[in-house]
Amino acid sequence: MSPAPARPLVGDGLGPFDEVFLRKLELLSVVSKRLLSGQFKAERRARKLGAGVEFADYRGYVPGDDFRAVDWRAYMRLDRLILRLFEEETDLPIYIFVDSSASMGGRDNEKLDYAKKVAAALAYIGLSNLDRVILVAYADRLIEELPGQRSKAQVFNIFRFLARISASHATNAGEAFHRFFTARRRQGIVVVISDFLDPHGVLASLDLLRYRRQDLLAIQVVSPSDAAPPLNGEITLVDSETRARHDITITPALLRAYEQEFVSHCAEIERYCTLYGFGYVRTVTDFPFEDLVLQVLRQGRFVS
Repeated sequence: MSPAPARPLVGDGLGPFDEVFLRKLELLSVVSKRLLSGQFKAERRARKLGAGVEFADYRGYVPGDDFRAVDWRAYMRLDRLILRLFEEETDLPIYIFVDSSASMGGRDNEKLDYAKKVAAALAYIGLSNLDRVILVAYADRLIEELPGQRSKAQVFNIFRFLARISASHATNAGEAFHRFFTARRRQGIVVVISDFLDPHGVLASLDLLRYRRQDLLAIQVVSPSDAAPPLNGEITLVDSETRARHDITITPALLRAYEQEFVSHCAEIERYCTLYGFGYVRTVTDFPFEDLVLQVLRQGRFVS
């Protein structure tokens, strides 16, 4: 007797996010707490004047500082204005960008569906650790934004948001990032989940995030056919985004040249991220998404 299929979660419009998926998220959440416990605590503490829960340091008074932070006892002893600094825990905004351009569709939307699962998993881990999670779908513009979610009870909002994303439009990540960060945004972690097939230049778009002093985690999602297209002979290629058609003869030498160029493209993104201390992970769609998330966590690339 075959097992009963997994039932959808509460309500309609939740796509692939069924009970089995939610159980996997719970397990990932537990593992993340063990892996990240205390690992990045120092990075999430901000020194503030006269506030907070733990004394950190002193510094001299500078015109414009709040007089309420002055240590008057020290002033009586030293005849100098000295401020008390405290440390307090601050929540970390996590911005998760999901590339929903037409190139993410491909065969049966495999890349976009995979990206949605990774986004849902990282968002759930963030919510489990009481971080503020903002989701953004983009292509050549900002398609849709889900404002900050703050608790695990709001995970169904994230599921519904991701489920309704479809692959469409061309790719221009730089334009989307520029529009999003034109509004005043706090510094935090920016997770970009994409195939990084952008005719406007991948590194130029990532520069915009670097200039905004955001911490980046780039997750490149590729299909097996991206790396090694199963093509041969005379064919007509149709660009999934521009719909431009190209008649071409596929030869073994041409396929080898393409594969080398694709490897170079991926390596360039990885070198960029390494140079600036950003996180970078590349995955193929037939790799279990939960294993990818564990890989990200073990590398310490997702601070939650």
